[in-house]
Amino acid sequence: MMDAFKLFFDYVGAFFILYMIGYASFLFLSVTVGSSVLYQLKQRNKLKNELQSEYYIPVSILVPAYNEAVTIEASIRSLLALEYKLYEIVVVDDGSQDDTSRIVCEAFRMQQISRPIQRKIPCQPEEFVFESHEWGVPITLIRKKNGGKADALNMGINACRYPYFICMDADSVLQYDSLEKIVRPVLEEGNVVAVGGAVRPCNGAEIENGRVISYHMPDRIIPCMQVLEYDRSFLAARILFDKFNGSVIISGAFGLFKKNIVIDAGGYDPTTMGEDMELVIKLHVFCREHNIPYRMRYATDAICWTQAPEHLKDLCRQRRRWHIGLFQSMIRHRQIFLNTKYGLVGMISYLYFLFYELLSPYIELFGLFTVVLAFAVDLINVPFMILFFAIYVVYSAILSLTAFFARIHTIDLKLTVTDTLKAVGLCVAEISCLRFILAWTRATALIGYRRKKHSWGTIQRQTIKFK
Repeated sequence: MMDAFKLFFDYVGAFFILYMIGYASFLFLSVTVGSSVLYQLKQRNKLKNELQSEYYIPVSILVPAYNEAVTIEASIRSLLALEYKLYEIVVVDDGSQDDTSRIVCEAFRMQQISRPIQRKIPCQPEEFVFESHEWGVPITLIRKKNGGKADALNMGINACRYPYFICMDADSVLQYDSLEKIVRPVLEEGNVVAVGGAVRPCNGAEIENGRVISYHMPDRIIPCMQVLEYDRSFLAARILFDKFNGSVIISGAFGLFKKNIVIDAGGYDPTTMGEDMELVIKLHVFCREHNIPYRMRYATDAICWTQAPEHLKDLCRQRRRWHIGLFQSMIRHRQIFLNTKYGLVGMISYLYFLFYELLSPYIELFGLFTVVLAFAVDLINVPFMILFFAIYVVYSAILSLTAFFARIHTIDLKLTVTDTLKAVGLCVAEISCLRFILAWTRATALIGYRRKKHSWGTIQRQTIKFK
C-alpha cells in the first residue's frame, strides 16, 4: 500500500514541477517583455505629436449602466475632459432601480427626443431617449428594458453614429489622452478590428480633468493587493499576447472595436457572463473563417482608471463571475483548441487559458490536498516543501514588483516610502494568501451558476475622486 502511495506522489510531484516550471517561465517572459515594451514606449514620442495634430477617427463611447447613481456623473464628466477632436457619449441605462437616469438628465441638462433606433443586433427595447449638445460633445442617454450588460452594449452599438466604438464601465474614468492613444493602433495598421486599453485601479487616486494629480497605494488591504495583481497578471501578460496577435481578452472596462465587424459577427452575447472575452474570441473565429485579414492590439499607454472591489466579499463575487465567463467562452469556442486553422490563438492562447486560468484553481487546490495527504501518511519532505513554497513566493513577488514598479515609473507616478513598503509587504501576502482564497472561489464558481447567468455583476461603489 505504501509503495502505491509513493508511486502516486512521485507522479503527482513530477506533474506539479512541470506545471510550475511552465507557469514560472510564462510569468518571467510576460513580465520581461511587458516591462521592456513599457520603457520603449516611454522613449518613443515621435508619432504622438503627429497623431494628435493631424489624424483621428470618429469614436462613439458606450457606457452601459445599471444602478450606477454613485459614479455615473463623475464618469461622464471625465469623458467630457478627453483631449480628442470628434467623439460622442452614449449612456445606456439597463433598467436601473436607482436614480441613474435622473442624475444624468439633471447633471447634463438633457432633453427627451423621439429617435428611432435601428436594431442591427437584437436587444431589449428602449423606453425613452434623451440628448444634450451643450457640452461640446454629444451626449445620448437611452433608458431600456433590463437585459444585462451585453444587451445594453448591443443597444449602444445600434444607437451610436461612428464607425468605431469604445465600451467602458460606468464606474471608470479615462485618462485625458486615453482616446488618442487607443486609436493609434488603428491608424498604424488598417486591419485592426479591436484594441484593448490598460485598466488600473483608481482606489487611492485623485483625478482632475482626466489627469492624476495625486496617487498613493489604496488604504484598504484588498484593493492594494489588486493593484499589484493587475500589473502582474493582466498588463504584462496582455503585452506578450499582443506580440503574436493572440489576445483573447479585452477588458469590458476599456476596449475599442470596429463597429461593422462586430455587427457582422453578431455583437455581444447576452447569454454569457464573460461578454468581453466571448466577443474577442468570436471576432478571432469570424475573421479567420471568413478570411478577413485582422489584428487585435493592446494599447498599454491608453489608461482607464476603474474601481477595484474594496471588500473581500465583493472581490470573490467579481472573480466568480469572471471565471464563469471564462468557462462559457472556452466551452463555446472549443473548436479552436490546438486547431492550426486559428493560428497561435488556438495553439498558444487557448492552451494557456485552459491550463493556467480555467483549470488552475482545481490544480492548485488538488496540490494542497496532495500535500496534506502526503503529510498524513508521512511521505513528504517537510523542509523541502517549505523551501519550494518559499522560492515560489519570492520568485512571484519579484516579478510582480518588477511589473508594478515598471508601470509606476513609465507613467510618471510617484510613490512615498510608505507606499513602497506597503507594496512589497502586501505583494507577499497576495501571492501566499489571497491567491488561494480566490482559487477556492473560482473552483466553486460553476456550482449553480446558471441561476444568475443574465444578471449584472455588481459591487459596492465608492464616490470617484474626480474634479
